Amino acid sequence: MCAEDHLHGSAVCHQELNHQYDTEAHQHEHSGQRSYACDVCKKTFIRKSGMNRHQLIHTGQRLYACDVCKKTFIWKGDMNGHQLIRTGQRPYACDVCKKTFIMKGDMNGHQLIHTGERLYACDVCKKTFIMKGDMNGHQLIHIGQRLYACDVCKKNFYYEG
Repeated sequence: MCAEDHLHGSAVCHQELNHQYDTEAHQHEHSGQRSYACDVCKKTFIRKSGMNRHQLIHTGQRLYACDVCKKTFIWKGDMNGHQLIRTGQRPYACDVCKKTFIMKGDMNGHQLIHTGERLYACDVCKKTFIMKGDMNGHQLIHIGQRLYACDVCKKNFYYEG
């Protein structure tokens, strides 16, 4: 068996990961070390892939399109979720309250509500959050970047909705 076939464990949370480089990047999540910064907004990231993914926001490039309605998306996962909405499928259910979700990551984040754990903290003001996406959205306030514009009044907002 080669070294790549062994599971590697996190020293902090004991999560098992398939590759050593996954384990090293995962350890940075616990330490808070963020070695990669976006050239445009200076937001920092634990993984280079996370920074590269983030930078698509600044380019406006939307590589993925729904086959049915042609709506475009920056990220493939968002398009896949959109397509599940169209079919009405909600394949993931919370073990505690049975609430259903379109995306597994949304269910995983939701399940933290039941534990009360607030694993994510803003680097600037130290406010804590249950869900990483909520923290990421909050951090836009500190950098002054408003990513969403109203089609009617053209006013810009931090959150979509």
